Amino acid sequence: MKIEIFSSFDMGENCYIVTDEKSGESLIIDPGHFDGELKEAVESKNIKYILLTHGHFDHIAGVARVKKITGAKICIAEEDEICLHDDDENLSYLAGNVPIEKTSADIILNEGDKIVIGDTVLSVMKTPGHSKGSVCYICEAERVIFSGDTLFKKTVGRTDFKTGDINEMYATLKRLVSLDGDYDVLSGHGPETTLDQERHGNLYIRRMYKHYPD
Repeated sequence: MKIEIFSSFDMGENCYIVTDEKSGESLIIDPGHFDGELKEAVESKNIKYILLTHGHFDHIAGVARVKKITGAKICIAEEDEICLHDDDENLSYLAGNVPIEKTSADIILNEGDKIVIGDTVLSVMKTPGHSKGSVCYICEAERVIFSGDTLFKKTVGRTDFKTGDINEMYATLKRLVSLDGDYDVLSGHGPETTLDQERHGNLYIRRMYKHYPD
């Protein structure tokens, strides 16, 4: 599995292209922008899926254009699907009400769903907290979590936006830290980290243990 990272200049959002090296098939996670570099990369790949960790504007702004170029299937949880065609829901007012090109989902994601390209399998974990429809994508074979805005290096995503909920975030963190072993964590913003590093150094996870003392 090959992972390429494309970060937007203005919002610092991380978009990932994952390629199964055996089949040559790819998927893209959170195309929140669409500049020349990403366009060139998309045109050179055989992209089958557009995976969204949630529906905020800085993670979906490039979705419609990627879809037009590739015909890839758009995948998002039901709770955030409305963000693909409703600017009030995707929070684009935070970017000066720049309209997001409207589109819709091809696949509604559920807990435990698997997205497969060649020999590469990503499993869906529903992780509400930052938004109601937030999900993480987990590749068990490579021990990688694409965490979107759920988990960052030493912090977590904001929970004060529409449909965010701090109690749901704590419940999500409990599930994540309960995963067996260590994983590389590739977040929606900022540098990569590991689950072990966050288990021991993330303030919100330490608060989660107080919230759920057992």
